[in-house]
Amino acid sequence: MREFTARFATAEEIENWDKHVTANPHGGNMLQSDAYAAVKDGNGWLVRRLVVETQEYSSYNLLLEKKFPVMGRLWYLIKGPDVPDVSDIQPALKAVAALAREKKMNVFSIKIEPDIVESPEAAAELQAAGLVKAPNIQSNDSTALLDISAPANEVLRSISSRARNAVRRAEREGCQVTQAEPGEDSYRKLYALMQNTVNAKGAMPLRSYEYYSTFWEEFCTRGQGHFFFVYEDGAPSVGAFVINYGSKATYKDGGSTQNRKQYGDSHLVQWAAIQRMQELGCVEYDFCGTPPAARIKDKTHPLYGLGSFKTSFSKTVTDFVGCYDHVLGPVRHKLWLKGAERIFRRLETMRTGGQFY
Repeated sequence: MREFTARFATAEEIENWDKHVTANPHGGNMLQSDAYAAVKDGNGWLVRRLVVETQEYSSYNLLLEKKFPVMGRLWYLIKGPDVPDVSDIQPALKAVAALAREKKMNVFSIKIEPDIVESPEAAAELQAAGLVKAPNIQSNDSTALLDISAPANEVLRSISSRARNAVRRAEREGCQVTQAEPGEDSYRKLYALMQNTVNAKGAMPLRSYEYYSTFWEEFCTRGQGHFFFVYEDGAPSVGAFVINYGSKATYKDGGSTQNRKQYGDSHLVQWAAIQRMQELGCVEYDFCGTPPAARIKDKTHPLYGLGSFKTSFSKTVTDFVGCYDHVLGPVRHKLWLKGAERIFRRLETMRTGGQFY
C-alpha cells in the first residue's frame, strides 16, 4: 500500500492550477478546474486547493468546505481524489484526515466521488476501507464517454448508425451549426433553450440564470468554454455549451425548442462540437449524464430521453463509484444522516434560492 501526504497548495501551484490538475493520474476533471473554483468560491462554499502526494505522483484536487453550527466542517472532494486505482483511496484519505486534524479544522466528514469505474471489487474495497456510501451528487456519475482520439471520419463511423444517419441527413438538408462568441447574448439564448427543455420534459433541475452565466463566463474567459447553436426560422432551436479541459471535453449544458422541423439538428450540434474539441487536442468526449447502465432502457427514469440520445453516440454507459463519506466524527455524521443535512439544505435553499451542492 502506498503512503501519502496531504497539504494545501502553494501560491505558485494555485497560479498554475489547471496545468497541475490536468497532469493528475486521470487527467483531472473540469469540476476540479480553476474556473469551477471561481464559480463555487463564496457561492455557499469555501474553496481550498488540496495536494495529495506519494512517491509516484501528485494529485491536485478542489476541496469544497461548508461550516455548520454544532456539526463543524464538511469537506467535499468534488470528483476526487484523483488517484489511478481504488487501492490508493484509503491511504490518500488517511493523509487528508491527518491534515484536517493537524490544522484543527474540526471536520466531521470528508465526502469523495473519485472517477473510479464501478465494479463489485471497487465497491468491496471502499466498504472495507470503512467508507459509507452516500447519495450521488454529480450528473455524470453515470455517463456516456466517446473516444475521439481517432481521425474525425473514423470517429463518425464508430457511432451508431442512427446518430451517423442523423448527422449526414442534417448536413444534406442544409442544417448549419454556428459557433457563437461568449457573452450575454449567447448566455441568454442558451438559458432560454434550457428552460424550454426543462419545462417540456422536466429531466433536470435548472439553477438560476446568474449561476449559469457566471459558470459560462469563468470557463470562456480561460478559453475553455464554447457555444454551438442551430437556428430555425431565424431563432435558436438547439444550443450546447461544451468545455475543453486538458485532454477531455464535456458537453455540460444544452437545450432545444420542441417540435422542430430540421431532422438531425441536435446530432449535428454534437458532431460539430466533437470536431472542434478534436482541434483543441481532446481525446475523450463526456456527454455528462445518463441513467445508470442498469436503467438505460428504463423509460420511467427521468434521464431516459437524454440517455437515449447520448448513447446513440457512445453505445455503453460508464458508471463511476459515486459518492462516499469518510467519517471523522461518527456521532456528528450520524446526526447528519438522521436529519441535519436535510435541515441545512432546506435552510440554504430558503436563504439563497440555490442548490446546496
